Amino acid sequence: MTSTVYVGLDVHAETIAVATADDGRNGEIRFYGTIRNTADSILRLTKRLSSGNTTPAFCYEAGPCGYGIHRLLTKLGFECAVVAPTMIPRKVGDRVKTDRRDAEMLARLWRAGELTAIWTPDEEHEAMRDLIRTRKQAMSALKVAKQQLLSFLLRHGLRFDRPTRWTKIHWRWINELRKFRYPYQQLAFEELKRAIRQIDERVATLDQAIADTVAAWRFGPVVDALRALRGDLQLLR
Repeated sequence: MTSTVYVGLDVHAETIAVATADDGRNGEIRFYGTIRNTADSILRLTKRLSSGNTTPAFCYEAGPCGYGIHRLLTKLGFECAVVAPTMIPRKVGDRVKTDRRDAEMLARLWRAGELTAIWTPDEEHEAMRDLIRTRKQAMSALKVAKQQLLSFLLRHGLRFDRPTRWTKIHWRWINELRKFRYPYQQLAFEELKRAIRQIDERVATLDQAIADTVAAWRFGPVVDALRALRGDLQLLR
């Protein structure tokens, strides 16, 4: 008769802490150890845990390491759940966190059926997310670059007397400003302007890439149907 061993993985960039919980309400919970976060190490782990009549079922928290482990394990034919950290039941006042304790907690809760797996995107969907995130980061950088230029001008008593900024009129005013007294101040001014122009070009490139990709994406019709909503690009995250 085949039994299931529930495996909790506490995943980090370089290592994975592994704990197991034997099937059954009173099954033993053990700390297996720490392995390297590589495909070869994970493959060896699955072979060890699959020995005899035991079938491992894996789970780990969603995090910055992405879904590579999930894809590898499911490709090998194993059950693997990715769970949201906010959905994991935690005891009140339990603030002591170690890799071992986290792995054992995941194995125990996974066995008890107290963890809910999140939807995991396929590689194409995740690639689209990366594109959207990159645009968002570029927009954040653009906001910072514009504020740096405005702060520079304010320090020199230069204020734009119209309510709207970053229009053609505003840029004309910026480009027609007097030369600064010192050459290195002028250099700083030109570099601040150049940073904004470069980021603007990045945003335009990313916008075009998103438009081209969505047109051929399987979720393209859904995106088109939701474009009327404010912040339509946020729907892809």
